[in-house]
This record gives sequence, C-alpha cells and structure tokens, in this order.
Amino acid sequence: MAKAYSPGLQIRQRVLHSSRRILPIPGDVLVKVGDQVSSQQIVAQTFMPGDVTPINVANQISVAPSEVPNCMLFLEGDEVQEGDILARSKGIFGFFKAEMTTKTSGTIESISHVTGQVILRGAPLPIQVRAYQAGTVKEVIPEQGVVIESEVTFLQGILGIGGEAYGLIKFACQNKEQDLEAHLLDESMQGKIVIGGARMTGEAVKRGIEIGVAAIISGGMDDEDLKEILGYDLGVAVTGSENIGTTLIITEGFGDIAMAERTFSLFKEREGAEAAVNGTTQIRAGVLRPEIVIPLSEHTKSDTTSETKSETEMGILEIGVPVRIIRDPYFGLLGSVSQLPTELQTLESGSESRVLEVILESGKTVVVPRANVELIEG
Repeated sequence: MAKAYSPGLQIRQRVLHSSRRILPIPGDVLVKVGDQVSSQQIVAQTFMPGDVTPINVANQISVAPSEVPNCMLFLEGDEVQEGDILARSKGIFGFFKAEMTTKTSGTIESISHVTGQVILRGAPLPIQVRAYQAGTVKEVIPEQGVVIESEVTFLQGILGIGGEAYGLIKFACQNKEQDLEAHLLDESMQGKIVIGGARMTGEAVKRGIEIGVAAIISGGMDDEDLKEILGYDLGVAVTGSENIGTTLIITEGFGDIAMAERTFSLFKEREGAEAAVNGTTQIRAGVLRPEIVIPLSEHTKSDTTSETKSETEMGILEIGVPVRIIRDPYFGLLGSVSQLPTELQTLESGSESRVLEVILESGKTVVVPRANVELIEG
C-alpha cells in the first residue's frame, strides 16, 4: 500500500537530536569526541581578517605617489596604534615638513608607490561557535566544527525573528488562550525564555526588549506589530539575522491564534529548565523552522517514557495523526486525520486533488486538500 507524506512540524517530548555546529571559515575545534558540553560552551573558533582602511598618504602630506615609500616611518607588516605618526615628508631643505597620524590601529598591509595609498588592516575579528545543544560530542570535523547529540524535548515553530538565545523557561501566561500583553512581563524575566499563550502584542515585545528577555514564544502575532518592530515588511527570505534585542518565535501563525495544547503542555512540563532557541526561518527551498531545544536531565529522562520515532516513520499521513491546517478557510485549526480517500476529488476551484478528512478540535469534520495540512509530529 502506498503511503502519503506531508511536511511535519515537530513537537517531541523526547527525541535523540543532533546539532551540527560549523565555522564559516576554517579554524580550531576546541573539543574532542566524547566530551560533554554545555549549551553556551565555545566548541570552535576562528578569526576573520580585520577591516581594511585605505589611507591616501600622498595627498595628506602633499607628495608624489612615488615618494610615499621613502616618507613612511613604518614598513609593511608593522603594527601601528591610533595617533602614531605614519609618514613625514622630506620638506624643502629640511624645513616645512608635513606629517600625518593614523586615526585607527592595525597592521600595514601594503604601501603603494603607484597610488600613494597605504592599506591598514584592522585586528582580526574573532568568530566563536557555541555548542547550542548541551550533550555529547559525537563527531569532530577537523578545522570546521562538531556534531553534538543528546536526548531533548524538541519543538518547532512557524516563524522566528532573531538568532540563537539561551535561558530558563518562564511562563507569562496562565493558559494557551491568554494573549501575551506588556503588563505580564516583569524584571524577573530578564535573560529568560518567556512563554506566552495566544497573540503576543507589539507592546509586549517592546517591553521584553526593554527588560532584556532572551526570547519570547507565543502562539501568534499581528503582522502589523511585527512590521512596526522590524521597521520593514518581512519578506519570504531567511530570517535569523535581525538584531532587535530578543528572539521571537510564533508557534502557530499570524493573527490571534492560541498555542497548540500539546506545545503549551510540553513547555509547562519543562518550566524552569535551561533551553536554547533559534529563530532562523527559511520558507522556500531547504525549509528551516525556528526551534526550541531543551536537553533532558537524568531526572527527566527517567520520568518520561515516550519513544523516539525513526526518520522513516516521520512525515507519514495516516488516520489518527494530528495535523494543522495551513490554508484558508481553516488556517491555523488543529485536528486529526479521520479519512484518507484515494480517489481524486474536484475542489471549488475546479481542479482535482487528493484530499483528506480532518476532525477538528471542535468536533467538526472538514475536507481539505492534502497539501493544505502539515503534521504535528510528536
């Protein structure tokens, strides 16, 4: 019998998860296979070449470009500090000498007798990669990075803003239908990962940034609020590089949408635990979803009995699996698959498509195209 597959949004109480942590350019790996690492431990580092500052020495000391090398008080490869006298002209009969000082520190990379310019290279810029996921180093990729593995509670959202953040999970909302408003945030949430319920308001986000919360996670958000916070309309490219002061993740979609019961309950189970979040989202080819990774302690491992599904079992549409509808008119509604008709059916648009029946949480049964749902993999 043929199987139907659908994109899945993972909501997993317990799963063996791996994170691949790679440097953008070759560098040094600081750990070895078998090491236990914490989420914020630096596991690899490298240095990017410093900024380049061109200095037109010929113009500044009023000499011909060909005379610049003889006027220099430093050689190529020398380090200079801000305020050092870089070059001095010979003057006329030893008088009327002109000199110039550097406005930045760095290393002299080149001195040109053709252009009269000196290229000053700033100090190398350190790049460090954190473990992100607390666990065991399973693989070391020489000069590039590592693969870290551990059992975690793993949740994905629909859209995220901002990159990686770390902190303890703390609730602001009492139930999944409650909007996350500014008055629910206080100073005790500084550096925490704050969990809301339904829509997070723009004022709540501003308050969170002011307090210094690490991340805010809630069911939905108004797109106008997001536009105001970012200062521009969010496109469909990759997010994650935004620097607004906190990471935002919405788990269900835009609008006044309550967080899914399973998602809210899993957060509640892990309240107070250390977590890592990443808001990076890519909608098109090579889909990336924002995620929350909460490592299991020895205590939580013994308390939970859920089993990890293999990758071959993931993404299969079958009767009884939980799904979310991702197109109008039922956008954002949750339910479970009740029927999987094999024959094509004619849609309102006149096109033919394979469909499925979904029993919504309200008890209502609706028929939607299979392409209009995503699995909630738990």
